[in-house]
Amino acid sequence: MLQSYALDSVYQHHLSQTPNETMLIQDDQQISYLQFEQLVQDTEAWFTEQGIQTGDRVAVWLINRVEWLAIFFALARLGATLVAVNTKYRAHEVHYILMNSQANFLILQLNFRKIDFAEVIKDVDASNLAHLKKIMMVDADGHTPAQLLNRPVTRFVPKLKNTTSATRNDAHSQPKQPDAKLAERPVIFFTTSGTTKGPKLVVHTQRTLSEHARHVARSYHFGEPNDILLTALPFCGVYGLNSTLATIAAKMPVVLMDFFDVASASQLIRQYQITHIFGSDEMLRRFVEQNPEPVAFPSLKLFGFAAFSARFIELAQTLAPRGYPMRGLYGSSEVHALFSAQQPALPLEERALGGGAPAAGALAHVRVRDPDSQALCAAGISGEIEIYSPTLFKGYYNNPEATAHAFTQDGYFKTGDLGYLRDDGSFVYQSRMGDTMRLGGFLVDPTEIEHVLADQPEIESAQVVGIEINGQPRAVAFAIATNKQTIPDATAILKSISTTLAAFKIPAHLWFVNEFPTTASANGQKFQRVKLRELAAEKLR
Repeated sequence: MLQSYALDSVYQHHLSQTPNETMLIQDDQQISYLQFEQLVQDTEAWFTEQGIQTGDRVAVWLINRVEWLAIFFALARLGATLVAVNTKYRAHEVHYILMNSQANFLILQLNFRKIDFAEVIKDVDASNLAHLKKIMMVDADGHTPAQLLNRPVTRFVPKLKNTTSATRNDAHSQPKQPDAKLAERPVIFFTTSGTTKGPKLVVHTQRTLSEHARHVARSYHFGEPNDILLTALPFCGVYGLNSTLATIAAKMPVVLMDFFDVASASQLIRQYQITHIFGSDEMLRRFVEQNPEPVAFPSLKLFGFAAFSARFIELAQTLAPRGYPMRGLYGSSEVHALFSAQQPALPLEERALGGGAPAAGALAHVRVRDPDSQALCAAGISGEIEIYSPTLFKGYYNNPEATAHAFTQDGYFKTGDLGYLRDDGSFVYQSRMGDTMRLGGFLVDPTEIEHVLADQPEIESAQVVGIEINGQPRAVAFAIATNKQTIPDATAILKSISTTLAAFKIPAHLWFVNEFPTTASANGQKFQRVKLRELAAEKLR
């Protein structure tokens, strides 16, 4: 029998074999495969009544909840596409996504304790959303308006049922045969970070998602006895969704968090003896602040993390002895999150780095190219990471120019990331290529300088960018002081690090700021180096 790559194939076998076992846990409610399947079927039928059909694009602006997943699988069965809207987006960004995705429908909720969706939606310009037909409201109540964005609002009707094995023979609850014809249809648009321009819409098909889920489940040994995942990241981003789909494919229960906060996450880890969690280095820091015990979470087997700031090696050295099983990862909207992970047997300083070995094994290929000579780099030499994989994205929606620019002639995705290969074929991610600097004739990763600066006792964290000074490329640095009451002596700090770094890497200037400019992504806050360059240029005028 041929493998099906329709999206719902990730759980259909489990549904047929063990329909009453737990698939999801939300607010202490255990949801079986059968209950989830009935919700998907009810949602699919209701969508059909509402006029959603193959080829439609449906924007979903919801926090993590079982309805988000049911909507996703129902749309997939109809051959429609879910447009993932980041819950942290403001009016301008929401408008941009609705307009550029040409969304036909919008599903949202207005009332949530941490996000004022109603306040955001009222500032969205509805005048040029020509494709938008209808808005569907989850958790609608007596105060729900009849119209939003000058479109009618419809109450989202499907509800989770309390299904037991006694109702399994009902025809409506029987497992549905995955439709192999849908496998190559676009199933989701993710958004890129969009730190300098509007985000691009990354197109994935049902096959690229379901196949990648199986690769991750197999490669990282998901689904061993008592394995259970806590979803601490939002479904609207690849990190949260990919890890959840892989967990479902591995027949592991998934504990849903509607919105991450470290106190609730800590309680859930202990309550459900969580074994797997994915997040960022900043999340790790917050866990440690909340849980100072020597070994806070003995049930954990894997904390996969992506580093967005300096000093993450130091963080790993501090936390590994305290029972945090850390492994560095690599991913993006284009190649999926959890594309690769560092091997658990590596020394900690190597295991904490971004990159690793691809989950797809020999089906995926990673190479590194010198950005100047365009020659392929030998192991240990930094350049732009290029990736080939059967689960790569299919392009940027309605943007053929960007799509063509993203791929090499032989089908590798040009990641725009700096890194190098190891001798064993795995790789290490260093930084974004746009953040690298050509100093003294050498390609320099800014995080190298940031780590050295952050090791100074006066500095809590640092960011380094490259700009031109008197016709020469130079590094400049911004830092947040450890003691917020005094401004450290920048000259003395730069002199101090001159014993550690080569002269051409020493920043020409070091400025102290209260905070760094950031932009919200589904996976956390990302630093906007472009704005730091602009700030540096202003200071040098």
